Amino acid sequence: MNMAKINEDADNEENLHGCYLLYCTNTRFKGHTYIGYTVNPNRRIKQHNHGVKSGGAKRTSNRGPWEMALLIYGFPNSVSALKFEWAWQHPQKSTRLQHVTGKSPKETRFQFRFRVVSEMLRIGPWHRLPLTIRWLKQHYVIEFNPLLRPPPHMPIVYGPVITKKVTPKSNDESHLDNEETIRCCVCQRLTKSRDIILGCINRRCSMQSHLMCLAGSFNDTGHIIPVEGTCPVCKISLLWGDLIRQNQGCYQNLVEEVSEI
Repeated sequence: MNMAKINEDADNEENLHGCYLLYCTNTRFKGHTYIGYTVNPNRRIKQHNHGVKSGGAKRTSNRGPWEMALLIYGFPNSVSALKFEWAWQHPQKSTRLQHVTGKSPKETRFQFRFRVVSEMLRIGPWHRLPLTIRWLKQHYVIEFNPLLRPPPHMPIVYGPVITKKVTPKSNDESHLDNEETIRCCVCQRLTKSRDIILGCINRRCSMQSHLMCLAGSFNDTGHIIPVEGTCPVCKISLLWGDLIRQNQGCYQNLVEEVSEI
């Protein structure tokens, strides 16, 4: 496959932590599936197809070719993603998935894995995470059961993806140069260097807030982690996951473009 064409068509994702579903196209093992975790889907599928010596999993080695059909990403870190991976692999052992029935004779392995993840995306703690559901190859797409559709804040997208590792900007690169003068717009107290400060994605907005203060102002459902809320300064609608990802160094190009308008 032409990698230049993939790069041209692929979406870019920064600091990706994702769980994926593989499908085996080998005639001897056709229909077999595999669930895993990755920070780089394109590298990971190559490892699976090249075997254990190239970093692939023992269960997929010498059974390829495999195709990566589905990718769920947007987890805040590897720990969160790996817990999701384990539950997806072992629904019968997960205390959160006791309500999910086992594979029926009419289901393929792939259909069963999809049904399990459909259930997972609708229950805690995963239903409040800023996850994205990506079908990497069109011929594997399955429509969600209307009763098991993911929450509205989780987009369903299509096509290949390219990952990029980014790091947070240092304090002297922040749009507020003097850290000591930053006042939390929620509690009105001056921030300290050790505090986790979140800013609005709108670069023209001056909003700066303690993480917990902003979470409290967003939260009207009693959950510790909010899903979305309104910026207390510029009043635009914000997804909590976007604010956290910006704090981790993502969206720097987006921020720069907005600031130049």
